[in-house]
Amino acid sequence: MTDTIQKDQKTEDRRPSHDRSRSNRPQRDDRPKSEYEEHVLQVDRVSRTVKGGKRMRFRALVIIGNRNGKIGMGVGKASEVVDAVSKATTFAKKHILEVPIVDETIPYPIEISQGAAHLILKPAKPGASVIAGGTIRVICNLAGIKNLVAKILGTSNKINNAQTTIMALEKLAKQWHEKEADGAK
Repeated sequence: MTDTIQKDQKTEDRRPSHDRSRSNRPQRDDRPKSEYEEHVLQVDRVSRTVKGGKRMRFRALVIIGNRNGKIGMGVGKASEVVDAVSKATTFAKKHILEVPIVDETIPYPIEISQGAAHLILKPAKPGASVIAGGTIRVICNLAGIKNLVAKILGTSNKINNAQTTIMALEKLAKQWHEKEADGAK
């Protein structure tokens, strides 16, 4: 009986150890946490026709935000989904926008048109939450806006809707900062 125990111990000693703490590669927990939360809004398979046939690629629409007034949007294209998402995230981090938030909502209503998209954003009373379509809801939640009423008309294209929403928030931020600068003088 002691012989079988000794044999089992010898075979255990010969097995390769898969101890993750000794590997050189950083693990998921070791990576630095980003201050931004990211949301992949859309992944599309796009193709283009070339001489040899069709070339397939992936396009990803990513929204990042810190739920405290900072928001960014990026679109990335690559032959792999993971690469497309990382390109979009990198682009979004380079183009961060600060959104003015007053009492968990936007300071005043704004209406904007871009291409086929027509967007209306209105502040809402506390407790109303975000009443909006999918794209606008994701952007507002990641920006930290808790009460808002919104409507988008004219198109259901998520990229156009996201660009129009970001453009509206950018215009809102610009007007708000100009108003604050005039009030400070």
